[in-house]
Amino acid sequence: MHPLSPVLHGAKSLVVVIAGLSWSTLSRVGFGWFAVLVTIFAAGATVLAVVSWWNTGYHVVGRELRVHEGLIWRRTRAIPLERLQAVEVVRPLLAQLTGLAELRLEVVGGGKTEAPLAYLGVAEAVALRQRLLAVAGRAPEVVPPAAGAPPPPAPAGRRLHAVRNQDLLVSQLLTPQAFLLPFGVAFVVAQFLSEGSWSFIAVASTITAMAGVVLQPVRRVLDDWSFRLDRDDDTLRVHNGLLETRVQTVPLHRVQTVRVTWPLLWRMKGWLRLRLEVAGYSAAEPDDRNRPDRLLPVGDARTGELIVAEVLSGVRLGALPSTPPPRRARWLRPLTRTAVGAGLDDRVFVARSGLLTRQLTVVPYARIQSVRVTQGPAQRRLRLATVHADTAGGSGAAAPDRDLAEAWDLAAELTARAHAARHADGSRRH
Repeated sequence: MHPLSPVLHGAKSLVVVIAGLSWSTLSRVGFGWFAVLVTIFAAGATVLAVVSWWNTGYHVVGRELRVHEGLIWRRTRAIPLERLQAVEVVRPLLAQLTGLAELRLEVVGGGKTEAPLAYLGVAEAVALRQRLLAVAGRAPEVVPPAAGAPPPPAPAGRRLHAVRNQDLLVSQLLTPQAFLLPFGVAFVVAQFLSEGSWSFIAVASTITAMAGVVLQPVRRVLDDWSFRLDRDDDTLRVHNGLLETRVQTVPLHRVQTVRVTWPLLWRMKGWLRLRLEVAGYSAAEPDDRNRPDRLLPVGDARTGELIVAEVLSGVRLGALPSTPPPRRARWLRPLTRTAVGAGLDDRVFVARSGLLTRQLTVVPYARIQSVRVTQGPAQRRLRLATVHADTAGGSGAAAPDRDLAEAWDLAAELTARAHAARHADGSRRH
C-alpha cells in the first residue's frame, strides 16, 4: 500500500477514539488528562496501522488477486477474478487531500466488499482496476479524477436525470428528524431555563445528542450531493457525493428489483425515491453506501416514470396493477389492509405496502429465483397465506395475507412466468 496509508488509518482511528471517550470522560479527568489519553490511543492506533501496512500487500497471479496480510498470523486471500462483478475507486475526503484512493472489489456471492485495498496512489489504483477488469473480461468503468486534475471526458451515453441540490436539501428537511428537531431544541432550552443549569458538560451532551438525531439527513445530503444518472448502452452510471466522491456502474441485467418509496411528508410536493437491488452487492454490507442502490434520491412522479421505464423496459410505473388482500385479512391488518397489495404486470411482479410511508416493489419475472408460500398460525385459521418472490439480491417481494387458493394460483403463475422470462432472456443473450 501507499506509505501514507498508516497516516489516513491513524486519522480515522483518532476520530473513533475521541468519540469513544465521550464528554463524561472529559468531565471526570479534565482536559489535560483527556488530551494525554487521546494522544496515547492515537499513537497506539498509528503504530498498529504502520505494522499492518508493512505486512500487507497484493499481487495478481494468473486469474487471481492475492492479498497478503498479518504479522503473527499470516493470511492470504485468493479472489478468483472470473467472479468479479465490479471494481470501484472511492476517494474519501482525506484521500482526496493526499492524492490517494481506495480500491473496492465486489464478487458474486460475497458476504461483504472483498479485499478493500486502502490506500493506493490514484494512478496505481486506476491501473490496477483496469488490469483486474481486463483479466475478468470486463470493460473498465469511469473513476473520480485525481485532486486538482481536469475531469475526464464524459463517456458515450446520455443523461437521464440530475437532481437539483436545492430539492435534495428540502427533501431532507421534510423528514421526521428535521421536522421534530425544533421541538426538541425548545424542550431542552425550557428545561435549562427551569433548572438554571448551564454547565459545559450538559450543553455539550445535549448538542451531541441532537447531532445524532440529524446525522442521517445530513449524511444523505452529503452522499447524494450533485447526483447524476446516465445511461451508456446497457449500463447505468451513477455520480454522487460531496466529501466522498463516487462513480458507480450498474449493468442493467444485474438489477433484481426496483423499490419506489413515497415518504409521508414528501407527498405534499409529489416527490418519491427510487432504489435498486443489484446482484453481486451483498445486503449484509454494514455500510449501505458501498452498495449501488441509489437510482433517484428525490424526484417527481414524471421523473420516476421515465427512470423506471429506462431500467425496466416497457414498465409504466403509474399503470402497475395491485389488488388488496380479502376482507377477512382485516383481523390481521386492521389499519393497513388496504395499504398492502400485489399484482401481475406483463413483465413484472408488483407488491405494495406501507400506510404512512408508502412503498412499491417491482420485480422482473426473469430475476425471480424461487417462489415460496408461507402460513402462520393466525393465517391458517383465516385461510390466508403469504407469497414470496425471492431474488438473487436477497430481499425480493412478498404478497401478504392472500386467500389460500389465490396464493397457490399466484405462486404457480409466478413460477411459470419466471421460467418463461429466464428462457427468453437466455435466448436473447445467446
